[in-house]
Amino acid sequence: MIIASTDDFREAARRRLPPFLFEYIDGGSFTETTLKRNVSDLAGIAVRQRVMRDISTLDLSTSLFGQELSAPIVLAPVGIAGMNARRGEVQAARAAERHGVPFTLSTVSLCSVEEVSTATNAPFWFQLYMLKDKGFMDEMLARADAAGCSALVFTVDLPMPGKRYRDERSGLSGPSAFNNQLQRAWQAITHPRWSYDVGLMGRPHKLGNVASALGTDSGLEDFLGWLSKNFDRSVNWDHLRAIREKWKKPLIVKGILDPEDARHCADLGADAIVVSNHGGRQLDGAISSAHTLPGIREAVGNDIKILADGGVRSGLDVVRMMALGADAVMIGRAWVYALGARGEAGVDQLLSIMKHEMATTMGLCGVTSVGAIDRTILAEAN
Repeated sequence: MIIASTDDFREAARRRLPPFLFEYIDGGSFTETTLKRNVSDLAGIAVRQRVMRDISTLDLSTSLFGQELSAPIVLAPVGIAGMNARRGEVQAARAAERHGVPFTLSTVSLCSVEEVSTATNAPFWFQLYMLKDKGFMDEMLARADAAGCSALVFTVDLPMPGKRYRDERSGLSGPSAFNNQLQRAWQAITHPRWSYDVGLMGRPHKLGNVASALGTDSGLEDFLGWLSKNFDRSVNWDHLRAIREKWKKPLIVKGILDPEDARHCADLGADAIVVSNHGGRQLDGAISSAHTLPGIREAVGNDIKILADGGVRSGLDVVRMMALGADAVMIGRAWVYALGARGEAGVDQLLSIMKHEMATTMGLCGVTSVGAIDRTILAEAN
């Protein structure tokens, strides 16, 4: 099929991937109200078209924590992304490196932080959850530092996993582990391209970063069970303060929706926050990122960098988020759709598409650099 947009990558991934993987990528919590709101609220932001401006030179580049980026785009952390293509996190990190944008490795990735570091040359970011085992957390911080990770993304909006109906229906999770395994096996058999590329050639199917904690129980079937048992529900601001003391490189706090929480992050010394509702995968009914972003920017001013995610499906959406107050934008589902559809080449193509869409939007709005993107490019109706 001809691929020209994120929606096309989504359809290609749906055809290629077993349903338990596609539904995990595509789905949200409960009835997915927040997931849909992320997309619709962002799409509803109107931009001002301007004419007779000299747009012969367009510059998408920016800098973040001393790193020069070719565009204000960051690949967000996505759990078990490596199951969507052979050693998928490595492929995505390579594509991000070629495009000069950061890649963020999830705690619960298939490929370990060491594997990604060995396979790439540019530094990448590492994402960490608050876990009950503080010794393991200290170990992961040391491993990320040793692997040359240039920033830590500390995710705070998952003290307990959201309820995701799609995962239960697809066989990824549910009350009967045996029936889930049978369901996933049948899906794999009926998707032979994925079965060969990932099921056979993409082994080992283990959560590389947490394999030492899981021991022999480190396969995909243990993924959700491990998450629910090991997330620390007692997480509070003291934990963030402790992470700040241990991690000396840029610290980014992900999962902020409230201006007061954003202010706390700034006061405790975080270098950045990510305005995010976890892609609509946690609290269904929560506010969209686009809706809360302007208020958060007003609350923190320029005291802290702001990244945002949620509903971003195009370069136009990246510009919208920046006009609402973001310094850079994270993409999650979009890059995993591309990975599931075409592997590394897909992520490469997606980033090219998004950059082109950004340039087109900026030019037609009459701005020639990302530094010039602000609320003045938004139509008054919004």
